Amino acid sequence: MSKMHPYKNQLIQGDTLAVLKGMPEDIIDLGITSPPYNKQEKNNGWLVSKVVYADYKDVLPEKEYQKKQSEVLDEVYRITKEGGSFFYNHKIRWVNGEMFHPMDWLRKTKWVVKQEIIWDRTIAGNIRGWRFWQVEERVYWLYKPIGDDKKGEELQSKDAKMTSVWRAVPENHNPHPAPFPIWLPTRVILSLLPKQKSAIILDPYVGSGTTAVAAKLLGFDYLGIDISQEYLEYAEKRLKEYKSELEKVEKERSIHFVKKSFKQRKEEGLYQAKTNNPLFRVHK
Repeated sequence: MSKMHPYKNQLIQGDTLAVLKGMPEDIIDLGITSPPYNKQEKNNGWLVSKVVYADYKDVLPEKEYQKKQSEVLDEVYRITKEGGSFFYNHKIRWVNGEMFHPMDWLRKTKWVVKQEIIWDRTIAGNIRGWRFWQVEERVYWLYKPIGDDKKGEELQSKDAKMTSVWRAVPENHNPHPAPFPIWLPTRVILSLLPKQKSAIILDPYVGSGTTAVAAKLLGFDYLGIDISQEYLEYAEKRLKEYKSELEKVEKERSIHFVKKSFKQRKEEGLYQAKTNNPLFRVHK
């Protein structure tokens, strides 16, 4: 009888960096997360309440925060298989007028930054502020190359059509202060693992368990880490009742569809280069 994988379908309580350092190399196929943003437990307004986590103070000095995020990302890189990807949800922040961009620390990691995706959260606009009201967050597609190939495999047409701007509202009915909605990890898993029969999907800041629930509903294994026992207990509850969220996952799956892929259209002679279309002309 084969041994059960020690990190398959596990939720682990502990400091993310410390837990990751204790894991072996090359065990993860795909990862998705949204870490605490170091918002100093303030920066709230009449539309957005301040974010306060259970069992964690989101108040690090900025340089220390960025350094730790780079270290976490490099540990995730180490335990990810070659050809694997990690999707990292974060945002641009301002502190006393100074802008901090996720690329400030992403470029210091071992990952190839394959794409920056804009998540347009379509939230209400503000009527005052020091800059145009920020309604977007970012999702960074990070890639661990196989050898020197930084491109990786081509997406299927049904997934590539999602574009680099994702428009959907945030999650509302969740005790975690900053959860992402289940369509987000569902989109990533459907697009990155379309033919894979088995995979372990990591969320190193698993929080309320959204990534784990999406993985389970799509037939994959999960691995989650969080410092909060309170959030992990809620995640366990969601995993036990995971079928109650199937409709949301199937709604996302339903839009991953095209009648004919680009390859099929080309093979059937249905594709013609649009060189005569003025929209496709090069303007000098």
